[in-house]
Amino acid sequence: MSLETARRVLRIEAEAIAGLAARLDATFDSAVELLLACKGRVVVTGMGKSGLIGRKMAATFSSTGTPSVFLHPAEALHGDLGMVLAGDAVLAVSYSGETEEIAALLPTIKRLALPLVTLTGSLRSTLAAASDVVLDVSVREEACSLNLAPTASTAAAMAMGDALAIALLDRRGFSHDDFAALHPGGRLGKRLLRVRDLMHAGDALPRVTPEAKIADVIYEISRKGLGMTTVLSAEGELFGIVTDGDLRRLMQQRRGETFELVAGECLTRNPVTIGPDEFASAALHLMEQRKITAVVVMGADGHVTGVLHLHDLWTLELF
Repeated sequence: MSLETARRVLRIEAEAIAGLAARLDATFDSAVELLLACKGRVVVTGMGKSGLIGRKMAATFSSTGTPSVFLHPAEALHGDLGMVLAGDAVLAVSYSGETEEIAALLPTIKRLALPLVTLTGSLRSTLAAASDVVLDVSVREEACSLNLAPTASTAAAMAMGDALAIALLDRRGFSHDDFAALHPGGRLGKRLLRVRDLMHAGDALPRVTPEAKIADVIYEISRKGLGMTTVLSAEGELFGIVTDGDLRRLMQQRRGETFELVAGECLTRNPVTIGPDEFASAALHLMEQRKITAVVVMGADGHVTGVLHLHDLWTLELF
């Protein structure tokens, strides 16, 4: 019984969102243009369930390059209207379009000449009539078995808010770098770390010259703890790398001759490299794809700047 209910709810909500897509027209573009032209912040307002959705919309706008705040309409009538300034734009969420607390804000919105976009299920409502742009988020039915609790209508409004936020993101040319700057913490922040933020560089970079004896190579690999070392010229030119695996295979093949060799005679040429500005997630994908545990980080000048190890990425719990 519960499974049947869950499937019905999900079907109705999915159909509600699909219905929005079918109805989209130039009005949506007008809403995007109006919000894009806003020199201040997008002030999102709504009561009850619409208010909860409005809070999420404001958070999504702000995190994707559109400065935004949420204004509780009831609190606004008791002093919080002071946060609304000339140059802002207002995005109101009200399925009925007759929410008294929001309607009470209209004189201030008009006095400050703030553009008003409304998401509503009633195109002939008070809020719709007062708006510059009206986005139709009406649904055929709620997913509630009583057809009362806001369910499909809230899903539709949330989806429309996401559509606006991402459309604005695209119009602003909001990039990975911009996103990273606004998400320095949590898992998103970790996924947006750059190779340069995690690589072993300077004294932590394992390096030997091509003339280094195998004993010195083993010492450097052990001392730096990355299971490999780069083989570099004095100027930082990369000749190759020597790994633990290279040494094991060498000892099996050459036995007693191993310690008479130098790094330049047993290195792996043309190792996998990556740029310091690549994302950590891209480095992880590269290492998993190539089945290796470390990559050499090459600067724009063609010289080695560091080494990134798989363990450095695993500890971040990127995925």
